[in-house]
Amino acid sequence: MFKRLKPEGISLRFLYKGMVVMAVVLSALLIFSTFHLTSTFRELSGVMDEYIDLQKAAHDLNEASDYLTEQVQRFCVTGNVEFLNAYFEEAFEKRRRDEALSVMAQHPNSKKALMHLQKSMDSSMDLMNLEYYAMKLVIEAQGITGYPDILDEVELSEKDASLSKENKMALARSVVHGTDYYDRKDVIRKEMQKAMDELDKLAYGIREGTTSSSRTEILVARVLIIIQTAGILFLIWLTLHLGINPVLQAVDRIRTDNPIPEMGAIEFRYLAKTYNRMYEFYRQTVNNLNFRASHDELTKVYNRAGYDLLLESLDLSSTCMVIIDIDNFKDVNDTYGHDTGDRILKKTASTLLKNFRSEDYVCRIGGDEFVVFMIHAGSTLNRRLLTKKIRQINEELADTRDSLPYTSISAGAASGKGLSSAEDLYIFADKALYETKRKGRRGISFYDE
Repeated sequence: MFKRLKPEGISLRFLYKGMVVMAVVLSALLIFSTFHLTSTFRELSGVMDEYIDLQKAAHDLNEASDYLTEQVQRFCVTGNVEFLNAYFEEAFEKRRRDEALSVMAQHPNSKKALMHLQKSMDSSMDLMNLEYYAMKLVIEAQGITGYPDILDEVELSEKDASLSKENKMALARSVVHGTDYYDRKDVIRKEMQKAMDELDKLAYGIREGTTSSSRTEILVARVLIIIQTAGILFLIWLTLHLGINPVLQAVDRIRTDNPIPEMGAIEFRYLAKTYNRMYEFYRQTVNNLNFRASHDELTKVYNRAGYDLLLESLDLSSTCMVIIDIDNFKDVNDTYGHDTGDRILKKTASTLLKNFRSEDYVCRIGGDEFVVFMIHAGSTLNRRLLTKKIRQINEELADTRDSLPYTSISAGAASGKGLSSAEDLYIFADKALYETKRKGRRGISFYDE
């Protein structure tokens, strides 16, 4: 691309097609990255929810096991049936341990944790047999009736059955507070801890994997945004370099009536070359005009030949024609003589040159008839400006301090925009001049289609 910038330039059409394709591709990649990143975060959120569910299940199992221990110990110490009922309500109605295992079994990623929880559950169920024996001792000692049927299956040894009430209570307390009991509880806790450790490993591994993936995707999104931003800045720079700056420089050169630089995009360079050829032709044509052949000897403005030559080279679409007649000039000649008439013609020509722009062309095309070509006048007539000019010219012509008699001019103006021939332009301006004379002379009228 940069190599093409040097001798022949780069096409704006090619540039914008390339930038549009790049923008579409980058936007598509950015959208895809955003959706993928959202999916990753959603996956991470699901993993964390799963971890929370599994952790809660493990916690519920551990809490239920401790609750059963607490109730059986209270029952064996106090003999209060409420603790017995609470124990069996947890074990066979609430069944939090079974629910925890069921939740754990629904998650395929938690097999190792489930294995340890199952061992903990098996140990807890085994411990229940010991707790049943202690509860049966208390029931026998207290003579409790209406207890759960499952305790009917528990048979005391002959030795324990023959103990006194106090000794049975003491034995029951020693069973649920003894070393063997707490050793078994310790086995349950260790398996529970192993299950929790496995859950932590599972969550950590998944979290690290999704976090790493998220970091990569965020980095990719940032890179795409940076590339897209750089592309936009590059497009702005190219637009300034290839389009806007050449146009601004061309406008400045045209205003100072100079060739425009051939720079920028291929399309603009083509326009610049074409304009410069036309400009050179125009300058050569004007320079080749013999001053005596193209200018009026009396007034030093363009004569009819110069007028005809100018018509061939002017851009009608941006040219305004003003036709000017000296009011009652024949009467001046008849009254003051032709010498005075010639001086009035010279005064009128110099006044026109003074009040119109240096780039405008003033022509005398016959007798007291003048034409002014206002070039680069734009697509519409500046009526206010032209009216002010004619008023100023008439004020200067009315000044008799040069010993010349009072004179004035009438003018008609028309714009060449949309016209195909100079003849039409002259006809329209002449119609406007006629309107000025009809209104009483000494002013200007404008042709309205």
